[in-house]
Amino acid sequence: MLSLGYRDNYTGSTDAGNSIGDVMVRLPLSAADLDRGRRLGAVLRQKRGRRTMPEVALAAGISPETLRKIESGRIATPSFQTVAAIAGAVGLSLDQLWAEVEASAVA
Repeated sequence: MLSLGYRDNYTGSTDAGNSIGDVMVRLPLSAADLDRGRRLGAVLRQKRGRRTMPEVALAAGISPETLRKIESGRIATPSFQTVAAIAGAVGLSLDQLWAEVEASAVA
């Protein structure tokens, strides 16, 4: 069988059993996931304040397009590393960010 060259990011293995016959499927996001993503984006947008999107994206080491998609909720489940980088760029700890996202659910 032809290998897809998949590399497992957790184990570092390049043979994760992925072949043409195997398909990785991402399950659809739940309504709660989508809502949390919108709230995360809104909090990050608010905390960005008057700073420009390119300025914050550069400080976080991501593209302005990625930041725009996260702030708008189009990327509802960004990676942990991306969230941590953006939070740091806007001056929030992850605990502070999570508290604000959770508080926005009841507001």
